[in-house]
Amino acid sequence: MRPFDYTAVASVDDALREAGESPECRFIAGGTNLLDLMKEDVMRPVKLVDISRLPLDRIEPTPGGGLLLGALARNADTAYHPLVQQRYPLLAQALLAGASPQLRNMASNGGNLLQRTRCFYFYDVAVPCNKREPGSGCPARGGLNRIHAVLGASEHCIATHPSDFCVALAALDARVHVRGSGGARTIAFADFHRLPGDRPELDNTLAPGELITGIELPEEGFAAHAVYLKLRDRQSYAFALVSVAAALDVDDDGRLRDIRVALGGVAHKPWRKRAAEQGCVGQRASTGVFAELADALMAEAIGQGDNDFKIPLARRAIVRALEKAAGLPADKRAAPESFS
Repeated sequence: MRPFDYTAVASVDDALREAGESPECRFIAGGTNLLDLMKEDVMRPVKLVDISRLPLDRIEPTPGGGLLLGALARNADTAYHPLVQQRYPLLAQALLAGASPQLRNMASNGGNLLQRTRCFYFYDVAVPCNKREPGSGCPARGGLNRIHAVLGASEHCIATHPSDFCVALAALDARVHVRGSGGARTIAFADFHRLPGDRPELDNTLAPGELITGIELPEEGFAAHAVYLKLRDRQSYAFALVSVAAALDVDDDGRLRDIRVALGGVAHKPWRKRAAEQGCVGQRASTGVFAELADALMAEAIGQGDNDFKIPLARRAIVRALEKAAGLPADKRAAPESFS
C-alpha cells in the first residue's frame, strides 16, 4: 500500500473542504471495497477523508411518504430496519443476498453505490485495463470473460457492476442525494451509474469532491409483489452471474398496473428497459407475458464467448422472478426448458 494522508471530519462542510475537488482524494467510511483496491494498488488516493463520524446514518420517513436512507447507515442495519422490511422487502432481500454478515455490518449504503467492478483484469495491475488505465486496452474481450457484461458494453470495457443493493434501488426508482462545492443536488438512480462508452474509468456521474448524503425511496415499495433473485456460483459470499429485482402492482383482476425489472451481473450498471416494462401494463400477469418481457429485455444482449450462457440464464431468471413476485402457483409456472 502506498503512503497517503488521512484526516477525520465531524461535519459535511469539513468533509467537502478537506476533499476539495481533487480526484486524488477519496472519502472513506466502512472501507470494505476501497481498502482492498488500495492494497492491490488498483486505486492510489493521496488523501483519505474519514466521514464515518458524520451524522448521516439515520433512516427516516420523508414528507412525501417515502423513506430516506442515510448514506452512512450500515447495510445490515438498513436490511433489518422495520420500515425497510415492511415497506421495501425487495431492498431487504437484495441487501441480505450480498457479501457476508461481517461485511454487511461494516459496509455503508453510500459506499455500496460506489463499489467498483470485480473484473479480474481490473484487479491485476500487471495487465492492461481501460477502466484502470484509460487507453491501455481491454483484455477481457477475447480473454476470460465468464463474469462479464452481455448488455450495454463497449469496445473499451465489458465489466459489470457488482452491487445487489443497487439493482433493487434501480427497480424502485430511488434518488441519490449528494453535496459538493456547488451545493446540494438530487440524482435519479437511473442517471447515477454510467455505461462504459469510451470513458470506462468513470463509474458514475458524481463530480469530483461530491459526497453522497442519502438515498431517497419513493412511497411505492411494491411490498406485496416483490422478489430479488440472485444466481451465483455458490450460495453465499459470491457476486451475481445474473440477478433480477422484480416488482409488480397487480389489480384484483390479476392485471398489471405497474411492473419493474432491473438486472444485475449483466451490465456496467443496473439494467432496466422502461419501454419494455410499459408494454406489459394492462395485461394479465402470466408466464407468457413475462417471457415476452424477458425477450425484450435481452434483445440487445451480446455474449463474449465464455459468458454466452448468461443470455438464456437471464431470460429464465427474469421469468422465474416475475412468476414468484406475481404469486403464480407452481403448477402455473413455466418449466425451465419451455422458454429460451
